[in-house]
Order: sequence, then C-alpha cells, then structure tokens
Amino acid sequence: MKMEEVRSIAKSHGISPGKFSKTELIKYIQANEGNFDCFATAYDRECDQADCKWRADCFEFACKGEPS
Repeated sequence: MKMEEVRSIAKSHGISPGKFSKTELIKYIQANEGNFDCFATAYDRECDQADCKWRADCFEFACKGEPS
C-alpha cells in the first residue's frame, strides 16, 4: 500500500499523519481501530490475522525493514 493511501486511512480515523514513518502510522491506525499494533513484526512470516489490510506490506517490512 502506498503511503498516500495510509495517510488517507489515518485521516479517515481522525489521525493527523504528520511526519510519522509508514510503520509508525500503520501501528497507530491499528491501535486506533482496536487491533494489535503489530505491523512489521511477523519476522517468521507467520500471522494469524488473515483479514488484515496491512498483511502484504507487513511481511515485506518485517523481513527487509522499512525502506528509507
């Protein structure tokens, strides 16, 4: 998911995206939605949250780290 999409989702939740990194912002959105703020922590590529909208990016970020 592109950062602009993440910012748009944040704004729809009343969150000011500010200068958060993608990882920080997604974790903040997850917590705001009442979910685990676990983005980018699936280091072994295992996750039981099959319907998570962040899933594809999560695995990528967990394995490689956040791009600069």
